Amino acid sequence: MRSGYRVLAAALSLGVVTLVSACSSASGAAAPGSSAAAGDAIVAVGAENEYANVIAQVGGKYVQASAIMSNPNTDPHTFEASPSVAREVSAAHLVVQNGVGYDTFMNTIENAVPDSARKVIVVQNLLGLPTDAPNPHLWYKPGTMPALADAIAADLADLQPSHAAYFKANAAAFIRSLAAWDRAIAAFKARYPGTPVATTEPVADYMLQAIGADNLTPWAFQADIMNGTDPSAQDVAVERSLFTQHKVKVFLYNQQVTDTLTESFITLAQQNDVPVVGVYETMPVPGFDYQSWMLTEVQDLRKAVADHVSTEHL
Repeated sequence: MRSGYRVLAAALSLGVVTLVSACSSASGAAAPGSSAAAGDAIVAVGAENEYANVIAQVGGKYVQASAIMSNPNTDPHTFEASPSVAREVSAAHLVVQNGVGYDTFMNTIENAVPDSARKVIVVQNLLGLPTDAPNPHLWYKPGTMPALADAIAADLADLQPSHAAYFKANAAAFIRSLAAWDRAIAAFKARYPGTPVATTEPVADYMLQAIGADNLTPWAFQADIMNGTDPSAQDVAVERSLFTQHKVKVFLYNQQVTDTLTESFITLAQQNDVPVVGVYETMPVPGFDYQSWMLTEVQDLRKAVADHVSTEHL
């Protein structure tokens, strides 16, 4: 997908070991190769900030969580890991990454500095998905974060058994807090079944499936845009017709990744009175946690369909 999170190629892969061994541990962090002591904060890293947010909610006061990807103005597909990222990942006791080829730079770092004590949760594996699953945006799937919260709680409990009940309770509270999103999904599906939509790429496709929307954009078009290749003239013509022939109720585009082609479709949607909704690959910050972000995305879709209101930016 696009360049699939490029790493600083040879410089990073050859230099990670030296960089990590030379740096001092962050405050409260144990050195790589050691488990977190009961009195120390567990150092945890989420490759994407939505995963780091869930780690922080489950880990609470016993976890120092950080995210590698957190800038909503950055194209995650072309992110370049730096030596400081290598140090951050290598010092972590717990790592959560997406998988499905989305953040392979994490594997490069982890393999360069192996640590048998490091806990690594790959969401792809947690969900039982193959590496070639076509849509890597797993955090838009309603079942993803409940499964992840339980997995995080279990790994944190292994690292600090004395706080196991605390982590389990936090995971349960997090899962309960997703009920508002679940209700919004169910309400949309009941009131606006089969709503026809268009997209640029499959960022929110899992959520669109959950709300019962009918995505009329050809999959080949979505995959080409996601992978940074030019869609076929036939697929471009089909996408254009969705607006000019008023076949869709709303247009969703990846707000973090636009180019001349995608901008032309935003303009075309506006010219044909089709509401536009921007969706994100990394959680917009500040102002959101995972739950409020996902709920807002569904609410924006409802406003587009029910009230004909566009929401291009959160």
